Amino acid sequence: MGVIEVVEPGVLTTVQDLGRHGYLRLGVPASGAMDLFALRAANILAGNPEGEACLEITVLGPRLQFLSDALIVLTGADLAPELDDDPVPMWEAVAAYRGSTLSFQGPREGSRSYLAVAGGFDVPVVMGSKSTYAKAGLGGFKGRSLRAGDTLLTPLPTPPLHLAGRRTPRGLIPHYGHQHALRVITGPQDDAFTDTGIEAFLSSSYTITAQSDRMGYRLEGPKIAHKVGPDIISDGIPFGGVQVAGDGQPIVLMADRGTSGGYTMIATVISADLSDLAQGMPGDRVSFKSVSIEQAHEALRQQEATLSRLKELLAAPIVSRQFRIRVEGDVYDISVEMTSMPSTGDGPRASASGRVRLVSESGETRSYGVDVEAGDEVEGHEPER
Repeated sequence: MGVIEVVEPGVLTTVQDLGRHGYLRLGVPASGAMDLFALRAANILAGNPEGEACLEITVLGPRLQFLSDALIVLTGADLAPELDDDPVPMWEAVAAYRGSTLSFQGPREGSRSYLAVAGGFDVPVVMGSKSTYAKAGLGGFKGRSLRAGDTLLTPLPTPPLHLAGRRTPRGLIPHYGHQHALRVITGPQDDAFTDTGIEAFLSSSYTITAQSDRMGYRLEGPKIAHKVGPDIISDGIPFGGVQVAGDGQPIVLMADRGTSGGYTMIATVISADLSDLAQGMPGDRVSFKSVSIEQAHEALRQQEATLSRLKELLAAPIVSRQFRIRVEGDVYDISVEMTSMPSTGDGPRASASGRVRLVSESGETRSYGVDVEAGDEVEGHEPER
């Protein structure tokens, strides 16, 4: 059984999975990861079931020491992770050896990173989920965010370190900026707003405020006018529901939202765009665009197709080659590992993804990620270590 010790906890680090579903009628929020796409991708790369629990790491990450070997994956926000002071590639399976320390230097892009460990985290399953709902002390690690001195267990005695190097092609990795254009389905109480109010909502840009958390993102911008008032008989709240209270400012309800609420909802952010919003930071700008249910379904199908393509790519056979070359008297050992996937119908062209490592006689190592598409020249990334 693997062991990870929390040296420093970070700002907010919790155990999350796909959520605790089926208990809203009992007043139990779903919780779960804010960025479900990133969590699922991390588990796929780690060889876990997609719904396995990960650590959700917010803005300023923890310092973790590995007391046994582990295979780890980081997806979502790039918080400048380092393993023993060496940069850790994002969206790639990496071997973390006993005694090594994982730390984070601060956000480069996005706000929430997801750490998957091969085998998952050994925490109790509460109401069908390992997710943490800290306000009720429910699930996760002792019902709370991590603290210094906590010890996390992973159930695999022998991690699959041979999977290290499995990586996501750059074309499948989402990019998070500071402008979030969110598609919404209007309603269910859009009739409670004036035409001017609806126009303001759909044509304006709003700022994410510092009063935003896992329960909801409070936005600030042009006022959204009600016809009469904001209050309704309490109604169910979906992930991404946009409430407008008496001050006319929108609040987007997120993973730790309550089970019901008594403010009008002008719209709901479509499922495919929630991951983008989940990576938003205070000060980022948000805008809304109305789309049809059919368009929302198509966006979700495209997102699922991306995850399916990642699974197919990782299931493809790995081609490994080793070479020794001499350049101006210096000798280098080169290892190349590539996985390839044929094109399917009118989908993406045949592609390959992998890693090239160069080791000099002195032991200096350089590692490059490589993506190749049919008919293209090899595209190399900057060296990561």
